[in-house]
Amino acid sequence: MDALSDVLSLLKPVNYMFRAVDAAGDWAIGYPEHRSIKCFAILSGQAWLAVDGIAGVLLEAGDCVLLPRGLAFRLGSALDVVPADAWDVFPSVEEGGVVTLNNGGAVYGLGGYFAFDSRHADILLGVLPPIVHIRAEADRAALRSAMERIMAELRTPLPGGFLMARHLAHLVLLQALRIILAEGRAGGIGWIYGLGDKQIGAALNALHGDPSRKWTIDALAALAAMSRSTFALRFKERVGETPIDYLTRWRMLLAADRLLTSRDAIAVIAPAVGYESESAFSTAFKRVMGCAPRDYVRQPGPI
Repeated sequence: MDALSDVLSLLKPVNYMFRAVDAAGDWAIGYPEHRSIKCFAILSGQAWLAVDGIAGVLLEAGDCVLLPRGLAFRLGSALDVVPADAWDVFPSVEEGGVVTLNNGGAVYGLGGYFAFDSRHADILLGVLPPIVHIRAEADRAALRSAMERIMAELRTPLPGGFLMARHLAHLVLLQALRIILAEGRAGGIGWIYGLGDKQIGAALNALHGDPSRKWTIDALAALAAMSRSTFALRFKERVGETPIDYLTRWRMLLAADRLLTSRDAIAVIAPAVGYESESAFSTAFKRVMGCAPRDYVRQPGPI
């Protein structure tokens, strides 16, 4: 499995919601901080998007935008309109439904979110920019099409509709992340930007493909077709940590997932993630995760 698929599988995207807004006149909706990735597509008209601490962005017909960082934001006809709370606007509207504001007709957009069944969703969300404005028409068309299909599946339930909508939601998320990889971001640091670098991406995919292997910098540099020193420097520049630190953290995330989802003993999990002894594994786990393996299991999960 490649690194992007690996991370998404570990994060377990399990929930989603898609609705539409049909608005006119002066209107705005305010969204609180959230532990999810939100996305919007404007099908007609235009709307202003304002994310906390960031200058407003005008979204026009055809635009798609992704909000990965969980910051509070507003969407509306103008930046100075006092927003209604999203919790007051949407609860009465079913999945796939349409919220009509001021009789609608001026702007029509689709919106949704992806939530994760993981204590460590920040390994994905934390390295992404707060706003991803998707500009290439081919990319926008693909996302709009998938989102419209999700709305149709939710609005008119058919046999298998729930599963179809869920697969389509995952497709939207994966396609958006692929766009981030393809476009890159000047100065972006994190594993997803490492994947955007062909040589560093080869090393990352190798680490994910065989995390229990006793990897060395020399072996990874050879896979990346780079000298040892150049590889080590570029990996840290792109990913934000050394290859061995990244590998250790990924191993601990895999181990944490097994602790929560299986009945495997530490004696079984430790060698599966590359440790020959329980004590060495437990030491590494506590250093990376902040607590002993047995204590980790007792901690509350994501809210």
